[in-house]
Amino acid sequence: MTNRAVVITISDRCAAGQADDRSGPAIIEQLAALGAALVHREVIPDDQERVRRTVQTWIDRCELIVTTGGTGVSARDVTPEAIEPLVRRPLPGFGEVMRQRAFEHKPTSAVSRCGAGITGDTLILWLPGSPGAVRECLDWLAPAIRHTCQFLRGQNPH
Repeated sequence: MTNRAVVITISDRCAAGQADDRSGPAIIEQLAALGAALVHREVIPDDQERVRRTVQTWIDRCELIVTTGGTGVSARDVTPEAIEPLVRRPLPGFGEVMRQRAFEHKPTSAVSRCGAGITGDTLILWLPGSPGAVRECLDWLAPAIRHTCQFLRGQNPH
């Protein structure tokens, strides 16, 4: 069974048409490897309430929500603040893996605030904003994402 996935790019510049979204398409390219198919894609600005409402709209309507952008330390990077209050079951290992693996070749990744958690029957991932980081993170986490989504669909993989 294929997981239903929503991809949300969070970027003021992309939402305003001032830059091309390259990270959202990078996620979409990897959905098949995650056992998922795209059901919705959206580009929104770095606005905490907008991010929260958009993510909340898709909880329990899909198994996987993947966001990209807004996980840094600038004043406009509000993705964790928007999503974390929605999470009922944090999955700190996801963020730990992303930071640890990236740190090996990019020490500034230590300031990344990417992460993951479950609400209802939906796994939510908030990833960095660069296409390269998105690809790497999804490669590293693919087995854990597939495994988690199996549980969310009621299929115990054990």
